[in-house]
Amino acid sequence: MAEPTPRRNEPRLRPAPLLFEPAEAASDPEHFFDLESIDDPRALLARATELTLAFRAAADRAVEFQAMAAAQLADPRRFDRLTTADIAERAEWTEDYAKKMVEFGRDLMRGGAEGRGPGETA
Repeated sequence: MAEPTPRRNEPRLRPAPLLFEPAEAASDPEHFFDLESIDDPRALLARATELTLAFRAAADRAVEFQAMAAAQLADPRRFDRLTTADIAERAEWTEDYAKKMVEFGRDLMRGGAEGRGPGETA
């Protein structure tokens, strides 16, 4: 189960680094971050868990950046602002989800929504 994202006053834990794989390794469908070469199940579980947590943390951060970008694009002060329908189309979201992401992004930029996803309340 994923650990909750820390609140504003708590430090963020740094996940295991995601190292980019060489092109030759990435082209092999059986190769995944060298996990297939780990024979010890304890070591395999530990490394796979590190990667899982790192991917979750990366996905959470990416969603926050998506939300902030959506909020910036929807800002009525921008001469080139986009509607939530336009944002939804660009991000391949539903319009309802785009509205939630815009609000989440606004909260993040105000410093109030850290640790929550779009549509979640404190």
